[in-house]
Amino acid sequence: MTPRRVKRKSKNSERRNRSKQFPGGRKPSVRASLGLFFGIVIVSTIAVIGVPYPNPQGEDVLSEDVNRNIGQVEVWSGDRVRVEVQNGGGVAGMARTATDVLRTAGFDVVKFGNARTFDPERSSVVIDRVGRYEAADAISKTLGIDSVLSEPDPNLYVDVTVVLGSPWQPLTPVLRSEVTEPWSWWDPREWFGP
Repeated sequence: MTPRRVKRKSKNSERRNRSKQFPGGRKPSVRASLGLFFGIVIVSTIAVIGVPYPNPQGEDVLSEDVNRNIGQVEVWSGDRVRVEVQNGGGVAGMARTATDVLRTAGFDVVKFGNARTFDPERSSVVIDRVGRYEAADAISKTLGIDSVLSEPDPNLYVDVTVVLGSPWQPLTPVLRSEVTEPWSWWDPREWFGP
């Protein structure tokens, strides 16, 4: 009978085995590692999306006035209405504000921006482009505009065009929040531009 060979452990193999252990000699389990990973993902998601955050003055982003007026916007229940909003008065941000009001009311604003020319004396007007006067009328009531015209144009890919004059103001507060520094880096809506 031949003598059994005893396998000696080298110092390198002992170091290698120790590097895979937590303090106290335990090895991490796959289940514990996955649990930690998913816990971090869930907490991060809640922190970014689900938690209302205050503005720098310590107030909630949705103020009491906005919360009070959320129910006052009538939501369009008819077919899809493609709307174009043009800023004809030259007041910065007016088309964006009207777009937010219309989207809150259930209209599909497919294009917004400046009109070809600005006229400070221009009054606001809603223009029906495809013969859907009831939709144009609903938009005029939502925005508080009295003038509704019918000018069909088959070359446009919109149902209604809204041209805003400089005196236009929204009837209800806009639900979009204006987050200022230092919190704007935290707002994912600001990451991709206006």
